[in-house]
Amino acid sequence: MRHLKAVCSPALLFLAFVARTFAAPLDLSEAVVVVPPGVSGPERKAAVMLVEEVEKRSYLRWTVSEQAPAAGRPVIFLGNRAALSAAYPATLSALPPAPAGAEGYAIGTTGDGRIVVAGNDARGVLFGAGRLLRSLEYGRERVGLSAPLSLATAPRYRLRGHQLGYRPKTNSYDGWTVAQWESYLRDLVVYGANAIEVIPPRSDDDDDSPHFNLSPLRMMTELSRLAQEYGIEFWIWYPALDKDYGDPAQVEFALREWRDVLRRLPKVDALFVPGGDPGHTPPGKLFPLLERQARQLRELHPTARVWMSPQGFDQTWMDEFKALMNPRPRWLEGVVFGPQQRVSVEELRGLLPAGTPVRFYPDITHTMNCQYPVPQWDYAFQATLNREPINPRPLDQAAIFRRVQPANDHGVLTYSEGCNDDVNKCIWSALAWAPDTDAADILRDYSRYFIGSNLAEQFAQGLFALERNWRGPLATNAGVNVTLAQFQAMERAATPAQLRNWRFQQALYRAYYDAAVRVRLLEETAREQSALAELRRAPSAGSLAALGAAERELATSSGAGADLRARAHELAEALFQSIHMQLSVPRYRAISVGRGANLDLIDTPLNNAPWLRERFAELRGRTDEKDRLRGIAEILDWENPGPGGFYDDLGAATTQPHLVPGSAYADDPAMLRGPHLASGGPRGGPALRLSSRTYAESRDDQPLELQYRGLDPAARYRVRIVYGMGDLGSREKPMTIRLVANGQYELHGFRPKDPTARPVELEVPAEATRGGELRLTFSRPKGLGGNGRGVQVAEVWLIRATAP
Repeated sequence: MRHLKAVCSPALLFLAFVARTFAAPLDLSEAVVVVPPGVSGPERKAAVMLVEEVEKRSYLRWTVSEQAPAAGRPVIFLGNRAALSAAYPATLSALPPAPAGAEGYAIGTTGDGRIVVAGNDARGVLFGAGRLLRSLEYGRERVGLSAPLSLATAPRYRLRGHQLGYRPKTNSYDGWTVAQWESYLRDLVVYGANAIEVIPPRSDDDDDSPHFNLSPLRMMTELSRLAQEYGIEFWIWYPALDKDYGDPAQVEFALREWRDVLRRLPKVDALFVPGGDPGHTPPGKLFPLLERQARQLRELHPTARVWMSPQGFDQTWMDEFKALMNPRPRWLEGVVFGPQQRVSVEELRGLLPAGTPVRFYPDITHTMNCQYPVPQWDYAFQATLNREPINPRPLDQAAIFRRVQPANDHGVLTYSEGCNDDVNKCIWSALAWAPDTDAADILRDYSRYFIGSNLAEQFAQGLFALERNWRGPLATNAGVNVTLAQFQAMERAATPAQLRNWRFQQALYRAYYDAAVRVRLLEETAREQSALAELRRAPSAGSLAALGAAERELATSSGAGADLRARAHELAEALFQSIHMQLSVPRYRAISVGRGANLDLIDTPLNNAPWLRERFAELRGRTDEKDRLRGIAEILDWENPGPGGFYDDLGAATTQPHLVPGSAYADDPAMLRGPHLASGGPRGGPALRLSSRTYAESRDDQPLELQYRGLDPAARYRVRIVYGMGDLGSREKPMTIRLVANGQYELHGFRPKDPTARPVELEVPAEATRGGELRLTFSRPKGLGGNGRGVQVAEVWLIRATAP
């Protein structure tokens, strides 16, 4: 062996090392965790976490000691490399070479039943313990290691964390106890998270929640204590909400208020102040406030630093921000790139002095009207699951990560509104540690650790299937039924403990909910088609008879999917009991339907029945038969552009042939340079046709365009438009839209959108179509701030007006 060591390659030496390790599964049921004498608080906490999490999964309680037991009993040595070397020098021979970098660790096993977990530092010990937990196999009164471990790893990015908001908006967090928070913090740490970000008592939210068991400030203090005990970073997302920071009295009030919070916290590492969402202070007033806040922050927490973001800034404020950042103020540690920023991360970096740290703040929690909407999301899901559903999006999240990774030098701390995005948190933590990790491997690991090895592969593939449920038109996505069948098979095979597991319950809820929505979509679509068939009989049957028959068809229901709907209700109750998830406003006192309470939307109409019923009532009020027949014809011919014309329903992926698309999702997941699907409209008022409620939308200064080719050069054309109602602006500042043909012919200047979605009809100049092509460009005023929305176009008809 001495000769082998002298002449062999490193690869052969590794094989020789593995050969000395155990060949059979290692039974760790009676293991002892040995820690070096005098370990730090976070390292001792790592040992406690290891013991308690093993007990939670196996019902076995390991002991912790500073003395190694007699030979023959399994031992897990846990500590930083230097302390292990000093106390138990022989243990290091079990390890591969130490990884370079802070927070790294190495794990090795020996043939006599010993496992060594050696961290480069205290956090390395914590993350090494987490990796061991993920590697073990658990059963009732059984825990073991099925194969030898030999690994050495350190994180690629220094910051890896997630926002945890104890506030009403977060749908489940507001009902959690300190013990639940610690359990979830451990879950994040196990996957390499080294930071959490919390929200102060006063934010853009209600002051109180019926679910709170502690006041917001007390819970904030508890979370700070937990971060201190585990040795991870504690950030605060602290919006500047007051009316005018140009008022000295307002500044003094803010300083006192923030100081009173900060002084109570045992640990603070960073303060992140968003420029918007919420916030409304120009940089010229915001920067002096933050400079004073930074000064008092350092008085209370000497190593803490201030970060800010230009979220929601309009172009004027962005110009002001750029001027204030060059040179970078000494009190400002870095800039955050997150939602509602009118520039890409590369463009943001171009505004900043070289070397300015940029922290990523990706929205991983929302599905629509957000930074990274679900691509081509079917309206049936927009209307039911809505904006904050349980949303495992492993492939989308990996694509987002890899798109922004080249511009990332500091790390990531995600924007989250609850545990609905738990899978996405895991994806970001794992990729921020090792960017080349495959999403499938992450989900297998996630499923094995959180659900159980008996269902690991099935559950991992089920999470991918839930993401595929959202791909393309729901009506033709029969894979939704396959996804349900797969989860029902898992449900039958699950243990009682797995059925009580909230992560398992979340996935089941989505599988049943998605299938219930699809069943109802197919039935309601068929009912609408039957109703329209009755309307077509109006010329012979009479208008009133046809209207009555059509209304009866709309009211008919087979009850299909009732069992799926009932199971979704049962799982919603189970989730309220397990993690206080509030999937309904009346049942569980969620703060609003739009904040994850999608059980209340499960019966939302998915066809045009509400619009049709209102039209039917209006037609019955007409006294003239011919007038009623004309009204029925208008319903039937709504989408008909006439001979030689074209119609685009821009809110549906399959009916927008003339919409100019953006680039591939992997290149532009934020859809900054291309359109995406959305929906919305004012609450109350007349019902909208689905084609008028759904629309294509572009962001910020990016126009939305339609391109027509092969037009008749000798013909005249008119264009009819229904604008999307998702963002009308305010009464004082209505959202305005401009329409230009071929870049030079203004069809209308900036004008407000009609809040009733009434079509706008305009003549197209003959010169615009003389070449046989037409490009329509819709835009909003340049330089606006806020959420970036507003260019929303629902329907476009290009109508051939005259024959050649």
